[in-house]
Amino acid sequence: MNSSSQKPGTYHAPPVEALQGVVERLTYHSEESGYTVARLKAPRTNELITITGNFANIQAGQTLQLQGTWKDHPKFGAQFQVTQYRETKPATITGIQKYLGSGLIKGVGPVTAKRIVAHFGVETLDIIEHQIERLIEVPGIAQKRVKLIQAAWVTQKAIKEVMLFLQSHGVSTTYAVKIYKQYGDAAIETVSHNPYQLATDVYGIGFVTADAIARNLGIAPASEFRYRSGILHVLGEASEDGHCFLPANELVERVVKRLEIADHRPDPERVTGLIEQMVVDGELVKTEAPIAELKQYGYYAPPFFGAEKKLAERLQQLLKQPLEVDLPRVQRWIERFVEKTGTPLSEQQRHAVEMAASRRVLILTGGPGTGKTFCTRTIVALWKAMGKSIALASPTGRASQRLSEMTRQEAKTVHRLLEFDPKTMKFKRDEENPIPAQAIVVDEASMLDLFLANSLVKAIGLDAQLLFVGDTDQLPSVGPGSVLQDLIASGQVPVVRLTQVFRQAQASQIVSNAHRINQGQFPQLEPVSHAPRSDCLWLGAPEPAHGVQAIQELVTDFIPQLGIDSARDVQVLCPMTRGEVGTRNLNTVLQCLINPPSPTKAEIARGGMTLRVGDRIIQKVNDYDREVFNGDLGSITAIDGEEQEVIVQFAERSVTYDYADLNEITLAWAVTIHKSQGSEYPVVILPIYMQHYLMLSRNLIYTGLTRAKKLAILVGPQKAIGLAVRQIKDQHRYTLLEHRLQMT
Repeated sequence: MNSSSQKPGTYHAPPVEALQGVVERLTYHSEESGYTVARLKAPRTNELITITGNFANIQAGQTLQLQGTWKDHPKFGAQFQVTQYRETKPATITGIQKYLGSGLIKGVGPVTAKRIVAHFGVETLDIIEHQIERLIEVPGIAQKRVKLIQAAWVTQKAIKEVMLFLQSHGVSTTYAVKIYKQYGDAAIETVSHNPYQLATDVYGIGFVTADAIARNLGIAPASEFRYRSGILHVLGEASEDGHCFLPANELVERVVKRLEIADHRPDPERVTGLIEQMVVDGELVKTEAPIAELKQYGYYAPPFFGAEKKLAERLQQLLKQPLEVDLPRVQRWIERFVEKTGTPLSEQQRHAVEMAASRRVLILTGGPGTGKTFCTRTIVALWKAMGKSIALASPTGRASQRLSEMTRQEAKTVHRLLEFDPKTMKFKRDEENPIPAQAIVVDEASMLDLFLANSLVKAIGLDAQLLFVGDTDQLPSVGPGSVLQDLIASGQVPVVRLTQVFRQAQASQIVSNAHRINQGQFPQLEPVSHAPRSDCLWLGAPEPAHGVQAIQELVTDFIPQLGIDSARDVQVLCPMTRGEVGTRNLNTVLQCLINPPSPTKAEIARGGMTLRVGDRIIQKVNDYDREVFNGDLGSITAIDGEEQEVIVQFAERSVTYDYADLNEITLAWAVTIHKSQGSEYPVVILPIYMQHYLMLSRNLIYTGLTRAKKLAILVGPQKAIGLAVRQIKDQHRYTLLEHRLQMT
């Protein structure tokens, strides 16, 4: 029907068409949603075609058969919107070469693929399938490489059936490999019987993905597998907000909301009954009695209950151990130390040092400029003078490095202090094998979550002393619990709070503004100029787009003019990952500025992000095998396309990642303020905008500002900064640690 015969106001959907071609390159691919923009080379045309749609997995070099419709984009022109697709074997030499070099087989990168295809032509895939030993004929491929390729191809064949099955149900290749490693030949059977098992067994596959697979497999929305997995998922989501458990009413309400879909709304009574059954089955733990202030029971996932209970019991054990000390002798030592160093101790600091000498467990807290560093150094010196063996630790690598510089003594991350064993996936240090030290300092203790705190405290010998040092006004731990706050609130653990800001610290606007923010006052900010007089500046770029431009100018022009290296010394800290001034967009922008592409720099595109040699990256999860942990910063030193490996330098350690594990890392030219905890940077740029209003809070801006050592630059309108200063987020977390510590 032509347009002239069309009735006014009627809409005719464009016809569904078929298209086949080779994926030339990916313009964008989201690991989360699968949404992809790619360029396709179709037969008998020189022009590349833009295709869009949701792909479980897509790589350059794949030959795809597509169904979809054409759409004319006002900015980008004609695009083919894909509704269905399937992968076929590539038929052309170019397609085969791209396919082989795409990362499909370990040991075959683009260079080796080109050699193989140049030798065997269109018969390449048949040769590899049936006469793989003939690869020795290819110049530059030795027998050792042939065996490597053969082993990889056999593995690839073994998982092909699993891959095809899983991809047809919305699972990416990366996860398909992990599923095969987890279940082997039983993968399809396991997934078909109970896909929700994936959420428990395979890292990276959560309830949402498992639920999508289950729907594709035709598993009923009211399945008991789905309900049980949903209940555990809701508790897991709650732990991401810091909760250790959920009260009964809230748990049921959240589960009903999470499991509700268009054609099914769960019955709250059935959910309640299943929760009680899961308690009987040992899948959940119910509080011993109703929680007084909530007037209802709470429900834990078992690991959370066990960690909270054991942490409280071990701390009580430590606190009950007698400790004899000659206090007059300690006081005489303090006098000599002050005389020797020429640095007086305030009354608060002196009290802290005396307490550290005479208490099994002590908390030292205070804001910036109150002398926590000098006080900690003095306590360490006293313990040394008393002949004690000392261990120093902090939750992050950067914080432990700073602790080491501060005390002039070796400091480790808490994980390394506890000696994690990848073989057993447990810490070697525990009650039976405690840390071999008589006195332990843990800095940045506000970052300790429930599980790390439990692992640490149970590894403290009952004859040892423990000092927690931290700032309770910072953001709480990323993980579950409010450990430091709960210890203080319990009244059972001695606390020294430093409040006096020293004169030399008062000269820093960073320090004085941090305290102003803490008191709910708007910070005193000096506008950016070519001759800044303070260490805390402001650039008022009113809109997010202006903020992006302003940050670019700061990094390329203003900061280098101050004699500061932007690539090494500047860290952008954002309230969120999303938005124009979120970490995702700013990482792309800053990467282009600070580490642009170059023929001499290898790079790899993964999940809509390009990783390049020279990039600063951050570890997103705890990886106990590689001994790198959530929040660790590193830089990419090499990318090996043949071996499909990325080499990252973390401080003094070099760590190798397979391509399949690159979802563990991301660019870190910009990171969230939450991820910056425990770190300090010479220069911090802090974009604060209303588009992040959900996250803006006093302790967020306070934490971000106090990460800066030499210079802090706030970017954004005063309205957003003012909102952040005024807004005190309800940080209440469901935890019973305080209550457990008070129980005798």
